[in-house]
Amino acid sequence: MAEQPLLFIDVDGVISTYGFAGNQRDPRSVASAGPVVPGEANGRFHMVDGILHHIGAGMSRRVGSLLGHYECVWATGWGERANDHLVHILAMPGELEVVEFEVEPSTDGSGHWKLNSLTDRAADRPAAWIDDGHNDACHEWAAARNAPTLLISTDPFIGLTDEQVDHLISWSTQHVTTS
Repeated sequence: MAEQPLLFIDVDGVISTYGFAGNQRDPRSVASAGPVVPGEANGRFHMVDGILHHIGAGMSRRVGSLLGHYECVWATGWGERANDHLVHILAMPGELEVVEFEVEPSTDGSGHWKLNSLTDRAADRPAAWIDDGHNDACHEWAAARNAPTLLISTDPFIGLTDEQVDHLISWSTQHVTTS
């Protein structure tokens, strides 16, 4: 039986971007976003628990295209709120598993607050991780894992791109395992 690799998906800076692609305006402020100008809109704004989030155009298609190639898991501080909101915003077919994170920073000296939980969840499986906050500890972790590991680092003002999705799909086809 074939087992797909894991895909850990962060939200802020990956799906919820900090700006319009190619535009430095900060969408977290309705005033700075200004009126939508035809041909300029690169996504939509959504209010999530009282916070304005910009979801880039094409994000639903990008995330949806990854669902068939990976066992996708939310790896975000949003926790279950990702399922509560993003499943609908992105028109996903269903909820994803959510990695639970410890409140305190990593205790293993890894230097990134998500690594303990991602290490536990990934175990010995091939895994890819999309995040805008990868640091040196993340790259060291990926290089030291016994299983193939791919880090996709996003620009938080642009988020996940078509090129990154293509790379992820190509990588996933090389790392399907059979049991």
